[in-house]
Amino acid sequence: MLPDSMPLADGAAPRARRRHLLDLGGWSRTEVSALFDTSDVMAQVMQRTIKKVPALQGFTVGTLFFEDSTRTRLSFERAARAQSADVIGFAAGGSSLSKGESLKDTLLTIDAMQADLYVVRHHAAGAAHQIARWTDALVVNAGDGRRAHPTQALLDAYTFRQHFPDFDGFEGKRLSIVGDVEHSRVARSNIALWTLLGAEVALCGPRTLLPAPLGERPGLTLTHRVEEALEGAHAVMALRLQTERMAKGLLPSLAEYRQRYQVTTERMRLAHPDALVMHPGPMNRDVELEGVLADSPRSVIEQQVANGVPVRMAVLYTLLVGSR
Repeated sequence: MLPDSMPLADGAAPRARRRHLLDLGGWSRTEVSALFDTSDVMAQVMQRTIKKVPALQGFTVGTLFFEDSTRTRLSFERAARAQSADVIGFAAGGSSLSKGESLKDTLLTIDAMQADLYVVRHHAAGAAHQIARWTDALVVNAGDGRRAHPTQALLDAYTFRQHFPDFDGFEGKRLSIVGDVEHSRVARSNIALWTLLGAEVALCGPRTLLPAPLGERPGLTLTHRVEEALEGAHAVMALRLQTERMAKGLLPSLAEYRQRYQVTTERMRLAHPDALVMHPGPMNRDVELEGVLADSPRSVIEQQVANGVPVRMAVLYTLLVGSR
């Protein structure tokens, strides 16, 4: 069983207050802190010899992935099974969608199997919101278009917090995000979360990949000079070029992009001495991030992947058990 001291009495949101996790809008620092405390307990579970608890026994989690995924899908399935939930997996490839079935009819078919919560990834922004209107189950957004990827932002911030034993909060900290911000749901969710927690966020990229409206909020700055973005940063997150979402002509050449915006060991000298190197994956090595730096002691990329399991365990537990 989970420890009796698990901090959910105040942290878990009852169904009336927080029914879904579609984005991070409306979240409070207290809720995020409670979720991180729960993630600490879940991380302890994953260190045991038997990495399984009956916390979600009797619940069914459906993973609905209409877009390719490795890290997110596997970690959600691991998170559900580690808590003894049943898992129904759906992938768009090979489904009746190829025969012309609509998204709504596909969802209603799966819904007949009585899942309690759906984890949804879709290439269209707002798809998770729409699915939440069609079902009585809880919905967790695992990425919709370029709009939001809330659990990725949560695990990124959790990794940063976990790295410092004497962590004293996000105030005064600086996250720099470098790369294709225009097409990044990870960037948008990290902006929302880190500024909520009191950190400063600096965005950097070519003018064609750095949307100006994102800069219109407190705690957020935009620059086209990577050296300026990295100055004093406590964490640096490199983003890949999402060519599958791009129109032609947004970049002069890949060689020029690497020269101007690649996060390198030399450029990291401008950051805080203890600055972490982050990447949400998948990584195009030696394009947005120097390979040597990705493998260096500063890199927490693999730790981000590992932390996806306890953070997503905490999300599933908080929504499902909190709703009861």
